[in-house]
Amino acid sequence: MQRFWDERARENPWYFVDNRQDYARPDPERFWAEGAHDLDYMFELLGVRPRGDEVVLDLGCGVGRLTRALAASTAEVVGMDVSQEMLARAAEHNSHLDNVRWVHGDGSSLRPLDDASVDACVSVVVFQHIPDPGITLGYLREMGRVLRPGGWAAFQVSTDPRIHESRRRPLRERLRALAGRSPRGQDDPRWRGSVVDLDDVRAACADGGMTVERVAAPNPQFCLVLARRGSG
Repeated sequence: MQRFWDERARENPWYFVDNRQDYARPDPERFWAEGAHDLDYMFELLGVRPRGDEVVLDLGCGVGRLTRALAASTAEVVGMDVSQEMLARAAEHNSHLDNVRWVHGDGSSLRPLDDASVDACVSVVVFQHIPDPGITLGYLREMGRVLRPGGWAAFQVSTDPRIHESRRRPLRERLRALAGRSPRGQDDPRWRGSVVDLDDVRAACADGGMTVERVAAPNPQFCLVLARRGSG
């Protein structure tokens, strides 16, 4: 996973963090604005929002699309990603932020974060790219570990198997990708990812000491979940 996402960061970080961007002509201003909008949309649907005194983990932060928005309204944000290349670009593009820590993750856990060290966890358009749903479920258990009592996790998963099916792109598109005129890696399992079953999500959250409080599914690919750690 690290190698794949390092390659995507070198290729075109704007597009691979938010593929609504025009691959050939990415618009950084729109990129940051839509990050804030997407975050507000998720919080509105789930009925939760971080407080100004909280520490928030942005899991799969990429170049800091959501991290920047979170930093504007919280005490501290931990931006974690499996890609060192993404993190390097995140630090460069967000050098003005003094309440963000960039942390390189190991691709299967939330180490090196300590137990009960954050108030909230956020993850959007990350789990849907993980090819093994068992890894996603492991991350949910880890969220429960790093959350303080009463803390919450807001995250997005895909429950739509159709978008994860292997599809061979037309030869013309593959040639364009080789020439650098269209995105590479679209047929790779590390891009196609996998679905997760909501019953498995609930079980993994329970294993981590959390209870699923709300599920909002505007469409199956963008299924939003709010889970909370017990206060005891």
